[in-house]
Order: sequence, then C-alpha cells, then structure tokens
Amino acid sequence: MARILIVDDSPTEMYKLAAMLEKNGHEVLKAENGADGVALARQEKPDAVLMDVVMPGLNGFQATRQLTKDPETSHIPVVIVTTKDQETDKVWGKRQGAKDYLTKPVDEAVLLNTLKAVLAG
Repeated sequence: MARILIVDDSPTEMYKLAAMLEKNGHEVLKAENGADGVALARQEKPDAVLMDVVMPGLNGFQATRQLTKDPETSHIPVVIVTTKDQETDKVWGKRQGAKDYLTKPVDEAVLLNTLKAVLAG
C-alpha cells in the first residue's frame, strides 16, 4: 500500500491515525511538527501527507505551502487533518495547496476514501 507521513504534535492523534492506516496496510512515517514534517517529506518522498494545522513553530498551513510549492515535493498530495472546522480554514488550507481537508475526529472510512482519492490523483 502507500507510505503516509503523519505530521501532528498530538501523540494521541498520531497514534489514532497511525493505527487506522497500519491496520489497512499502509506504511506510516511520523513527524511531530511542521518543520520536521517538511524535512521528512523531502527526505523520504511519502505517497501522501496528513497534516495537522495547530502546531508549534511552523504550522500546518505554512508546512503545506512549503511542500506544495517545492518542485521536489509538489507531487505529494497533502490532506489537512485538524480540529479547525471553519469554512475559512478549509478555503485557506486548499489555497495553500492541500488536496483535501478533514476535521478531527476523523472517521476511518472517510480517511481511507480520501487517501484513495488523492493517491489516485
């Protein structure tokens, strides 16, 4: 299956997302903040990135923009996964280059279907 990078500063969310993905045969890479997430994505070239927004330092919107504007990583689909559920946040996330925007808590079926869609291009 796919290699998915999870970028989230919450150990609980990281665990939940990783468990859902691994149970369904995906390989999981993990980063605890935006800067590490960008660095790991450049190094490992995952098939997709699940990006939290609210993180210390480089937030998820900034990290998404860096990944989607960089020729080295622009082909990697980023899905924002956050508690921020305002329409303006969703619009802003898409403007940064995110392929989709999911609100926590994420339903497993929704997560898997979203990943399948963004991986299919």
